[in-house]
Amino acid sequence: MEVDFAAPQDFVADSSLDITAETCPMTFVRTRLMLDRMADGQTLLVRLRGEEPRGNVPRTALEQGHALLGQRDEPDGTTLVLLRKAARAR
Repeated sequence: MEVDFAAPQDFVADSSLDITAETCPMTFVRTRLMLDRMADGQTLLVRLRGEEPRGNVPRTALEQGHALLGQRDEPDGTTLVLLRKAARAR
């Protein structure tokens, strides 16, 4: 699923995470740990590298109920993924 950011201001997020040096499965483990520490509805901008994390991080976040707000490949070979943390069931 490719969701492009419309403008540079779309990169604004509550938190950011650089996992470009990580490999799967640690890419989503680190993303999940960060999301777990965040408040419901907050946004997380993840910078990652590689085809496997490019597919797995957004897919796994969606499977856990989080929202994929945008995804874009950068000229330096990294991918930016913007996620919104899901509200917990009460």
